[in-house]
Amino acid sequence: MVSSSLIVATVVDPQGGPRVEVVTESGFPLALDSADAGSKQSAPSPTETVLAALASCTSMDVASILRKKRQRATSYEIAVTGEKADEHPRVYTRIVIEHRVAGDVEPEALRRSIELSATHYCPVSAMLSHGVTLEHRYRLRRDGRDEVAALVAVTGPEGARVI
Repeated sequence: MVSSSLIVATVVDPQGGPRVEVVTESGFPLALDSADAGSKQSAPSPTETVLAALASCTSMDVASILRKKRQRATSYEIAVTGEKADEHPRVYTRIVIEHRVAGDVEPEALRRSIELSATHYCPVSAMLSHGVTLEHRYRLRRDGRDEVAALVAVTGPEGARVI
């Protein structure tokens, strides 16, 4: 069975700037905008929200898996960097996702959690991987120990490579 979603977007001022107000299927409002010549941007751009959706999706997966593994993260943030093509439509050509975790977390538990999100659970990552190379990395800080950093996986049009 295939499920579908309905999103309704309204252009706030069709004669003015590009600002759009969106209502998601679950009823939540979003505002999107982009800088036109001479206008000030008042909300994130659509492409920024793609990176935000990726960061949100994978972080929810990884945090959930870490909890199930009884790993005690005291802080967790994700930095997502996207490189765009110079020519229009200026699509992302490479995206780096860095999970920044602190706490009593074993490196292998974190690595495996990121791998599962990148290759199995996160639908945003799966969709983007059809046309973009994604690098999934982490930095782990634990009390009294050296910081650990590693590349976990590279996903993209050529498939997935787990490191």
